[in-house]
Amino acid sequence: MRRKKRKISRKSTAFLVALVVLLAVAAVGYWYFFLRNKPVSPTGGTVKTGELSIHFLELGNKYTGDCIFVKIGDCDILIDGGSRASSADTIETYVKPYCTDGVLEYVIVTHADQDHIAAFAGNKTYPGLFQRFECRTIIDFPKTNKTTQTYQNYVKERDLEVEAGAVHYTALQCWKGEDGAKRSYELSEGVSMNFLYNYYYENPSDDENNYSVCMYISQGENNYLFTGDLEEDGERELVKNNSLPHCKLYKAGHHGSKTSSTEALLSVIRPEYVCVCCCAGSPEYTANPDKTFPTKQTLERLLKYTDKIYVTTKATNIDLENKDWDFASCNGNIIVRSDGENFSVEGSYSSEIFKR
Repeated sequence: MRRKKRKISRKSTAFLVALVVLLAVAAVGYWYFFLRNKPVSPTGGTVKTGELSIHFLELGNKYTGDCIFVKIGDCDILIDGGSRASSADTIETYVKPYCTDGVLEYVIVTHADQDHIAAFAGNKTYPGLFQRFECRTIIDFPKTNKTTQTYQNYVKERDLEVEAGAVHYTALQCWKGEDGAKRSYELSEGVSMNFLYNYYYENPSDDENNYSVCMYISQGENNYLFTGDLEEDGERELVKNNSLPHCKLYKAGHHGSKTSSTEALLSVIRPEYVCVCCCAGSPEYTANPDKTFPTKQTLERLLKYTDKIYVTTKATNIDLENKDWDFASCNGNIIVRSDGENFSVEGSYSSEIFKR
């Protein structure tokens, strides 16, 4: 026996239709105003539509290294991938909430030292970042003295990504505008990525750091400078061969080493904010506390221009005799946000400026 269909009055039908429409409008409004282009960051913040954000990442271990993620609109950029192969897990976890389509429009690799390429190179346990993200354009160093296994793995993984469809240029090709490369790339309306000339793109150096790719991002009157691990000689040539702008933000060269962030460079760029990617005070490279990153000499030079200095990580439980240490967040992941007018810096652990 069929169940009789219950008749629904015209008034009831109109009410249900109006309710459905109202709920649909509310859902669309919520998506548009609260979710669209606003991925929630691991620190609880959001990125506003059209806002530039620069993220200086902690890398999940006690070793010093660089990895900087930049987002502007739908454009995602990764600058370097240190410090060890295992950092690929940490980097992927951080970046994915922002890079929701899994595509990095630009990957910039400054030079061939382990603490800048290991997460790209990967290993059998930790697949590299080229395997975890689709990379559209890869721009890296024209010269290197490296023959390490990590470097060989990096080249292999990079070339496989090119075979899969990525475009690869060196910074020298960008500077010269050769083979389709460009000196300046428009990232969004009013925001550009600009490659600088480094003398050591074309000339040999005994110091691998001097091969570093150097570039700055320009957003109206705000400029953000990245020089990898460029050393004193390289900085001197950088100033000589380029018209460098005043910089709102400067990523301290070579993790705050005394041989970088020299007066020759600082007196020209006159930075307002400085971010240092390092494990402050660790004996990784020296047991002399005055020479650990960021060094006393570098801080003294920086403080002539700004006290707004931020550091990702710090060493704890330091055992100088056995050259061992643990690590903890200093500022943590440092997030710089700017819409061209409003500018802010916050840390996932602390937003206090660094005091040695």
